[in-house]
Amino acid sequence: PVEDVFSITGRGTVATGRVERGQIKVGEEVEIIGMQEESSKTTVTGVEMFRKLLDYAEAGDNIGALLRGVAREDIQRGQVLAAPGSITPHTKFKAEVYVLSKDEGGRHTPFFSNYRPQFYFR
Repeated sequence: PVEDVFSITGRGTVATGRVERGQIKVGEEVEIIGMQEESSKTTVTGVEMFRKLLDYAEAGDNIGALLRGVAREDIQRGQVLAAPGSITPHTKFKAEVYVLSKDEGGRHTPFFSNYRPQFYFR
């Protein structure tokens, strides 16, 4: 996931974050997914970790990925860089939720009208 985005004069836009799975390689095409209706594609022109330029990074590495032709405004925190076609984004889901009672270690107060819970998925 993208944690931060920087614009470096003379170089371009850099997205920082951790590689969750697989590898990311210089010259590889990636898709920017999330926060927008349409995903966009770009090419990774550089990978940097702890001020060292790398040819690739793998799962667990915290990196900066230099992206070709991407403006600072076109990418934001929370989006994901992935191999094209490898992830299908979703904007809705249906769930049945059981909320623990006070005696079970759950909520002490009831939900108010129009309560909109937030969910976090990985």
